[in-house]
Amino acid sequence: MKPPSPSTAQGEPLGLVIKLPFATSEEFLSKYGVHLTRGGIYLRSKSVKPPGTSVRLEIKLADGSRVIHALAVIQFVTGQSGQGLPGMGFRFLTVDAETQRLLDAAVTLLPHADSLLPPLPAGVGPADASLPSEPGGASGMALEAPSVAPTLLNEPGTPHLVIPAHTPLPGTIPAVTSASEQVSSEAPPPLPAPEPLSSRPPPPAETPPPLQATQDPAPVPSAPVFEAPTEEPKRTGPVIGIDLGTTNSCAAFVRNNKPGVLPSREGHNTVPSIIALNTRGRLVVGHPARGQMLTNPRQTVYGAKRLVGRPYDSTIVQQIRDRFAYEIAPGDEGEAAVRLGDRVYSLQQLSALILREVREVAQNQLGQSVSRAVITVPAYYNDNQRQAVREAGRLAGLYVERILNEPTAAALAYGFGRKLQQRVLVYDLGGGTFDASVLELKDTLYEVVSTGGDTFLGGIDFDHAIVEYLLQQFQERTGLSFQGDRVALQRVQDAAERAKCALSERAEVRVQVAFLMMADGKPVDLDVSLSRDQLVKLTGQLVDRTLQVCAEVMDAKGLTPKDIDEVILVGGQSRSPLVHEKISAFFGQAPTKNVHPDEAVALGAALLAHSLGQAEGTVTLVDVLPMAIGVSLPGGRFKPVLERNVALPAKKRYELATSREDQQELEFIILQGDSERAVENEYLGTLKVSGLPPGPRGSVRVAITFSVNNEGILQVMAREESLGIEVMSQFSTRDTPTELKAKRDAPSADQPAARRPPVAHVPLPLLEQARHVPAGGLVGWLKRLLGKA
Repeated sequence: MKPPSPSTAQGEPLGLVIKLPFATSEEFLSKYGVHLTRGGIYLRSKSVKPPGTSVRLEIKLADGSRVIHALAVIQFVTGQSGQGLPGMGFRFLTVDAETQRLLDAAVTLLPHADSLLPPLPAGVGPADASLPSEPGGASGMALEAPSVAPTLLNEPGTPHLVIPAHTPLPGTIPAVTSASEQVSSEAPPPLPAPEPLSSRPPPPAETPPPLQATQDPAPVPSAPVFEAPTEEPKRTGPVIGIDLGTTNSCAAFVRNNKPGVLPSREGHNTVPSIIALNTRGRLVVGHPARGQMLTNPRQTVYGAKRLVGRPYDSTIVQQIRDRFAYEIAPGDEGEAAVRLGDRVYSLQQLSALILREVREVAQNQLGQSVSRAVITVPAYYNDNQRQAVREAGRLAGLYVERILNEPTAAALAYGFGRKLQQRVLVYDLGGGTFDASVLELKDTLYEVVSTGGDTFLGGIDFDHAIVEYLLQQFQERTGLSFQGDRVALQRVQDAAERAKCALSERAEVRVQVAFLMMADGKPVDLDVSLSRDQLVKLTGQLVDRTLQVCAEVMDAKGLTPKDIDEVILVGGQSRSPLVHEKISAFFGQAPTKNVHPDEAVALGAALLAHSLGQAEGTVTLVDVLPMAIGVSLPGGRFKPVLERNVALPAKKRYELATSREDQQELEFIILQGDSERAVENEYLGTLKVSGLPPGPRGSVRVAITFSVNNEGILQVMAREESLGIEVMSQFSTRDTPTELKAKRDAPSADQPAARRPPVAHVPLPLLEQARHVPAGGLVGWLKRLLGKA
């Protein structure tokens, strides 16, 4: 039976405003998506209107923000034939732009949502195609506030919303009354003229068609070109401190000798380190990008800090690339990059977008232009990664005054103004990395004595452990192995992170992910309970790995836990109750609570920024080299030239003689790491010294001087001794892991490698700073990732 036209059935559309108990549109889709399709929405109702009734529908979230605004027609009703629960299926006629984006996201996330008809959820009974005229001339209809679990709708005392039956349009929609609250709304802005009902698809039969499989998502819009600054940043104006984090970034500034965090546009103290390409083809950063992690995960980049300074072909990148919903692709220089839309962005460019957002936050708060910054990095970053962060700062329009290690920055925040005489250990467990550093604090002197870390150990790994458990439980309970795509996996990861945070305060949580996958044409949900005890079993070994790093850092200087006066916890994952328990047991004392785990690094960076150029009252900072730097020797051995934990700045020379008569060039493979085996260390680059003077074997000697500044950034100079001329070559970082291993395992220095890419070499009086082109690394980090270090 064809429903009557809206104009003939009811005249002007009804005004219907509903407030949902959800905080975000992502939560709405995750928990209420079973009631939504591209074509409409189903809502429970204590009284209903007949099919064909026209409705101007406005659905809001808990904070009053609108999530759906549409002109709709009642397509079917339920519960009127003595079976099922009462409710209505609304078919959308016209929607606004924001609603359309939500519906597009629903199609990507939910297998059934591509239908052009409103859904008929399980448990509400069959659809009734038609109803007689409204009995008794009732003046309104009562809709129940939607609930996550349909069974809750039958509980006594459920609040319901009373909607006036005939609200004139345009005009003000009267207040929506509830048993427990009074909600008011102004008239929504006008929608585009609706398509005539007669031109729409025919109405459904007695019941809607079965669920449809998810189709390929619509093509993403063209991505914008990254715009690099045309001029070098000027070294003028205030200097801010920036914590460029894996999960969140933060800016701070010193006013009146007191450091403070600069709030974001939304009023938060941190900016999510997330970049996304939205449906309008724009790159968004921070909270707007975070808002589409579930609705558009393929075009949302998070956790990219782990990949900075690494080649795409490296074992590590290939190992973890499938863990992310977005696409990791090779960049122009063979480095790991990210594809958004139809473009590939380098990780320096994406990091620059985050830094630009933080810079704009600072400018809005300070009321003046900002072009100078101190930026923090994990202490265990190698030279390539530090160079990449410095380049990201330049692309963001910032003159990077200094690259500062995160644990050192946290210690600055901890000791500021306290005139301490202490030995402290900074335990920095963030979203993607872990660092531990021991410092001696002597009033304004902050001296790092030992440092170490793991760039593949952080909160993301805790989340992954939970995800693996959830999927294992899903398989055991359903007999199905997870066959979903990256979008479905992202939803599981989001649920795992929320469960992890909830278990910091509760003993048990229920993890639910609707429509995880399809089986035999039907959607299958994930529904697993997770206890705090189970979380301890899943993540205890990760915390133990952090304590192993702490032990190695102390042992490097002959220290024990009893020699540590205070333990400073930094990073969001350090909030975990398990971390507190194990730290207290390991060190025999509870960690200090004198610093904010999310803000301490930025505050410390701001303090160092403030001290730059100050004549009095400044801090003195002595940092150390986190990993040894040296060269590869014949037989695959590694020769450290600058040892780990050497105080910075540092400089040391290494000599190598020719191994055959009239040899015209020598090649050095520069590595960074602590293993005796070259292949287990980080590859920084290849330095080729050409144009050597002729002479007998061993008569020509080349000295290479390694210089590391106080930021931990490397410079290398090569000098031929017999004539006293200096020669240099920029690092070549295009070797594949296989080629590097062949070179390192070569039995002699003059044995040719299997394949060598062309390397330019230019004689110069001084060797320029090593290139920041991302390069390699390989087995060492893989072992640490797997917990075998």
